[in-house]
Amino acid sequence: MPRRRNRQDTGISAEINVTSLVDVALTLLVIFIITAPMMQGGVEVKLPRARTEAVPASDGLMVSVNQAGEIFVGQEAVAWEQFEARFPAMVRERGSSSVYLRADAGVPYGRVAQVLGAMKAADVASVGLVAEPEPAKRR
Repeated sequence: MPRRRNRQDTGISAEINVTSLVDVALTLLVIFIITAPMMQGGVEVKLPRARTEAVPASDGLMVSVNQAGEIFVGQEAVAWEQFEARFPAMVRERGSSSVYLRADAGVPYGRVAQVLGAMKAADVASVGLVAEPEPAKRR
């Protein structure tokens, strides 16, 4: 007859099984890598290239003008008439001291100048123009 094991014969294992933890962590990492470019958000605008530095995303209020000439404050589409009237209130409401203008490279300069003039008239501390950084030149 085989001998029965009692509790004293089996040692207690103090090792933690981390296999499932690693699986979950790697799965989350892959999800974040895939979704990170999509989280940048904003209005689809093809920015012109210029010697510039990147603008922090949370630094101020973002105004965009797409190729069709439509104006967006953040993600919200605003007609030109509403933009002129409501923009100063939007700036005060959001408490932004700086505002950034993202205009598509195909937008006529006159339209950009109109929007920029309305932004300056709103007594904003600073207005920045956002552009795509130029690629580094090879020597």
